[in-house]
Parts: sequence; structure tokens; C-alpha cells
Amino acid sequence: MSLDQPIAPSDIRPPSTRRLKTAGIVAALVIIAIVASGYLSRSRDDARVKAWTADQALPSVAVATPGDSGKAPALSLPGRLEAWARASLYARVSGYLKSWKVDIGEPVKAGQLLAEIEAPDIDQQLLQARADLATAQANADLAQTTAKRWQSLVQHNAVSRQEAEEKSGDLAARQAQVKAAQANVERLEALSSFKRIVAPFAGVVTARATDVGALINAGGGGPELFEISDTRRLRVYVNVPQSYMSAVKPGAKAAVTVPEHPGQRFPATIMASAQAVDASTGTTLIQLQVNNPDGLLLPGGFAYVDIALPAAATLQIPASALIYDKDGLRVAVADADNRVQFKTIAIERDLGSTLAVGAGLDATDRVIVNPPDGIAEGDAVRVVETPAKARP
Repeated sequence: MSLDQPIAPSDIRPPSTRRLKTAGIVAALVIIAIVASGYLSRSRDDARVKAWTADQALPSVAVATPGDSGKAPALSLPGRLEAWARASLYARVSGYLKSWKVDIGEPVKAGQLLAEIEAPDIDQQLLQARADLATAQANADLAQTTAKRWQSLVQHNAVSRQEAEEKSGDLAARQAQVKAAQANVERLEALSSFKRIVAPFAGVVTARATDVGALINAGGGGPELFEISDTRRLRVYVNVPQSYMSAVKPGAKAAVTVPEHPGQRFPATIMASAQAVDASTGTTLIQLQVNNPDGLLLPGGFAYVDIALPAAATLQIPASALIYDKDGLRVAVADADNRVQFKTIAIERDLGSTLAVGAGLDATDRVIVNPPDGIAEGDAVRVVETPAKARP
């Protein structure tokens, strides 16, 4: 047949029934495969979502194994620096300040003149007292001469013995008046010496509250004139909690740091304890000594005191792991199956950010660092972090 000839209708053959059935079966299988694949995929996604949801429902916790800090424990407390010796100088005589010789910050030696007071009243009283002493001495000399003469006249029976004894008594009275006048002169001379204000010991002038011409009142009623402080060594006062007193003994070493010299530590030694607990604070006052030859530490200043404590083989845990409830002091640990167990512990020492545990824990326990609220015995948890050691 030629290609140019038209095809007759009798030449077109309809598709066979077998071929149509085969095509339908294949199409059905394809549809079933697509539906099964989607169902299985959705089932797997649902299983993964359920597993993820169940895993996220578990509380996430961080754990840490108890460990030693690797260094001797220390107790850090605030303290106050005080001069080893401090004296507030007041006037013992009234008058006007004549002159002052030193100002604040200047070093002075023991006995060095600091100021002079002009006291004309004391000067006049002293002159009068010396005149009274001279009069009393003259009267005593006259009484002594008279008494000697009357004693010689008694031997010749020229006068009575009664008259002679009266003259001897008058001599004794005159001599007593001399002693009284002498004592008054010495008293005024001592007062006059207080017109000179001198340093009682070597130190530094830490205050001057007077000036030339100022009215000076005798005694402690008026303002202090000078303040002298011995700063070559200082006292450090610290309030130590009662629970640490068994570990803080005289002679123990400490270190002092101050804000104005960051990074610099000044060695100190515990000197004494008040041997009593303040009921209002529950602390005991401790006195330390720190040498200050260069004058870097200032009396009256604030300081931090690090007191070395005796080393002890105890386990340390973060303070955030502690649980305190009706059952006492406890910590939560995660077992091998990541389930919660509670252990009752005994705190030996509070080190601030960490706690020294005396009993109740093993070195291999996984302690939950921040136990969530409502956690119970046997609850499953998800461990998200495991630090190597609990460090302070």
C-alpha cells in the first residue's frame, strides 16, 4: 500500500480487552503504592513527633560529679583597718592657740611639739602661787627661830613649858603651809606645761581641728586639737561566723586586699579573738595584725580578709544543688537510667558558691546542679550537660 493512500475504517483495529485490563491493574498498583508510601511516611513522621515530644517532656538537667577544689579552702570576709595606736589630743588648759607646728599627713616623733597655747590666767596663778610660797617659807623660818629661842628660855626657867610648846606647834603649822604652797606651785607648773601639745608616740598626724587664735577649752569638752595614728602596722577587725570559729585560731595566716591596690595581697596574722559570740549577728570579733611599712594601707579603710582554713578531704558540690524541705538537706542525683534519686547530706562548710559535704555522697554520684521545682523520686530526666568536676 502506498503511503499516499487513505486508511480505510476497516483497517483500524480497536484495542484488545486484555491490554486494557493490564493498563488498569498497573494504574491501580501505582495509586496503591503512592497511597501506601504517603501513609507510611506520615506514620513515620507521627512516630518521630511522638518520640520527640516524649523526649522534650522530660525535664532537662545539668549534672556534676562531686570533686575537690584542688587547693586549701579559704574564708573571705569584709574587715576594717585600724591604726595600731591612735590618740585624740585635747587641751588641758584654757586659752588661745598661739601656734601649730605640724599639719595632717606629716610624720611626727614621740615628744615632738605640735602646738602651743597662750594661757595668761595660768601664768598669773603661777606667779601668785610662787609669791604665796615665798610668804609661807618666810613665816616658817621666823617660826623656827622663835621656837628655838623659847626652847632655850625654858632651860633657864624664863618662860613656861606651855608657851614653848605653843611656839613649836606654830612652827609645825607654818611648815605645813609651806608644803601646801609648794604643792600648789607644782600643780600650776604641771598645768603650765600642758600649754605645749606634744606627740605621745611616733606616728602620722591624721587630723588637725584647730588654728591660730582659736579659743581652747580645757578637758575633753572641747573639740580635739590633733589626732595621731601609728600606721607602721595596723589592726584588722573581722566578724567571723560562729560555725568557722573552730577552724580560726590565733597564729593562723591570712591575706588582706584593699580596693585601691587591686591584685596586691598583704600578709596578716590572727592575733586574738573576742572569745564571745555577738547574739545579734552570730559572729565573733577577730583581730589580725598586718605590717604597713610603706604606708599603703590606710587606717579606717575597708578591706577583704582571706583566712586560710585547714584542708579537709571533703567533697564539694555547687550550692545551687542543695534542696531544703521537710525531709532536711538533700540533693538530687541521676542514676545510670537517668532517673532521680534523693540523698540526704551533711554540710561541713559553706564556701560560698560551693558546699563542702561531710557525709551522704559518693565521688561518682551525678548531682543535679539546678533541680527543677516539683521533681520527685524516680522521675526520668534528660541530662544535657555533664561538667567534669564541681569547682568553686
